[in-house]
Amino acid sequence: MHKDKKKWFASWFDTPYYHILYKDRDYEEAQLFMDNLTNYLNLPDDAKILDLACGKGRHSVYLNKLGYDVTGADLSENSIEEASKESNEKLHFMVHDMREPFDQKFDAIFNLFTSFGYFEDDADNMKTLKAMCASLNEYGFGVIDFMNVNYVINNLVAEEVKTVDGIDFHIKRYVKDGHIVKEINFEACGEQLHFTESVQALTLEDFEKMMEEAGIYLLDIFGDYKLRKFFKNESERLIMIFK
Repeated sequence: MHKDKKKWFASWFDTPYYHILYKDRDYEEAQLFMDNLTNYLNLPDDAKILDLACGKGRHSVYLNKLGYDVTGADLSENSIEEASKESNEKLHFMVHDMREPFDQKFDAIFNLFTSFGYFEDDADNMKTLKAMCASLNEYGFGVIDFMNVNYVINNLVAEEVKTVDGIDFHIKRYVKDGHIVKEINFEACGEQLHFTESVQALTLEDFEKMMEEAGIYLLDIFGDYKLRKFFKNESERLIMIFK
């Protein structure tokens, strides 16, 4: 396991409060995206799919319901423990660092919901891209679903309070040193808690440069979960299909 086991993403994602704060995520939207994506890729009925940085496995579970052989992988032991309750003979979960390739090959690897750009060292981004490609079979496709940085920065809500399950989450957002930072403060169980999310503000141009360097072929780009055209300033998502 890498030394940054204690980095922000390892500690925050492993707390129950992360899942409380984001419990209102749109499952219908996530399922629509998976329907559109698997149709677009024209995956074989029994395709092997890797859901990389799967969290508690919401995408993995739905992909499995569509009939695919799915492996969900995440660095968070607590998330994998929770996701594993849904396991069956065609749905498996494992603790895994996305910078490391897998022993088996997949027909598709999905890295969804801005689960990239967490590392402080740019070399780790390259390791992740190369590991994804090394884990694809000859006909496989990689997919990265990232935020559209231009849209996010232009629409950044600097401060808000979000109350979920009786907890008041005080959230601040700002851009610093090429990262989009979210500071989260709240009180729970009589304790004042503070967590930070920090994701590199990677643009399409940044990804194109990295992919070219890694010898990856960028096939297509979409701007939302309905797979509509990407517009630099208007699209909410940056969805990249590559080989």
